[in-house]
Amino acid sequence: MTRKVLEGIKVLDLTNVLSGPFTTLHLAQLGAEVIKVENPKDGDLARKLGILPDLNKKLMGTSFLAQNCNKLSITLNTKSPEGKELFRKLVKDADVLVENFRPGVMERLGLGYQSLAEINPKLIYCAISGFGQTGPDAFKPAYDQIIQGLSGEMAVNGDERLNPLRAGFPVCDTVGGLNAAFAVMAALFHRERTGEGQFIDVALLDSIMPLMGWIAANLLIGGEQPTLLGNHNFTAAPSGTFRTQDGYINIAANKQEQWESVCDVLGVPELKADPHFQERDSRKQHRPELTALLEVRLTQRPTAFWVEALNAKDVPSGAILGLEEALRQPQIEHRRVLHKVPVPDIGEIEVFGMTALFEKTPGTVDTPPPVLGEHNERIFGALGLTGAQLTDLKSKGVI
Repeated sequence: MTRKVLEGIKVLDLTNVLSGPFTTLHLAQLGAEVIKVENPKDGDLARKLGILPDLNKKLMGTSFLAQNCNKLSITLNTKSPEGKELFRKLVKDADVLVENFRPGVMERLGLGYQSLAEINPKLIYCAISGFGQTGPDAFKPAYDQIIQGLSGEMAVNGDERLNPLRAGFPVCDTVGGLNAAFAVMAALFHRERTGEGQFIDVALLDSIMPLMGWIAANLLIGGEQPTLLGNHNFTAAPSGTFRTQDGYINIAANKQEQWESVCDVLGVPELKADPHFQERDSRKQHRPELTALLEVRLTQRPTAFWVEALNAKDVPSGAILGLEEALRQPQIEHRRVLHKVPVPDIGEIEVFGMTALFEKTPGTVDTPPPVLGEHNERIFGALGLTGAQLTDLKSKGVI
């Protein structure tokens, strides 16, 4: 049987909604035992977030189903004395703890990193928040869209007709989750060499800004403010979205030889000698004029024709797919990006698996997202609690 990268690693997951669950999803798919520690009333807020009201009422909303395969679920009121005691017992042999509360919440509960590190010095504690644990904005509330606005990400999207413009998915939450997963893996590697646990402070605002590295470099190094180019790429021309006979095509002719191939494929070789278009920087300066000239040709044929013809000449190009078409394209199916998993009382669903394909230690989707508190008996029983004790704790609202 194939061994998984994180086999034997125990993760306590106190996170909600997206950034934290996205972090622990990757850890779970790599083989870690991820135990979601949820409030006894209704658990992770994502359980009630989704497009299907019936699933929201079952506390199995689509937003929850998307991020929580391979995990276990227990319920625990960490505000109660009994809950704190049980949580500390769980921490004793845990390897990783991930939470995405506002700064100070865990300290007020008496469960902050310093107190937990006394119980388990090898613990890796990852705190995810909007702005980080310190600084003038640390205690402000934040959701993905707030971070999109404050990061400058919305300001560089769109064109003069539509700006500012948010990304069409929670990019800051997901990037923050990836950053946290990367940080946890690095901390586990450090612990492997030194035996030391540590505290990790991940901010969504910090996480998204380096993704704008090239645009930021133009400002920080070149003193140039971002320009609103909509679907065009500021690094080259022609590089962006162009009209065709039946829709649109993306063309990225970033190299000089690719530009010359575009001219040949479109049947406009004379543009190669035009002084406005001979050099990259000149083409960028005359982008609107160039786009208009190319679209005269492109609109004479459908997108599929141009995609095949341009790719055959090593010019990167592609259709612009709707989400459903994108999910069903042959390349995505070949790479097994989506995985089917049966969920009791719901049926078979499709979820994303690991998109880094390990040759020897692949990540897999093995079990469906858990029902709230599904693993109370298993996890608390391993701590020595009897059925009668669990019944008593449930009656008190501790679990």
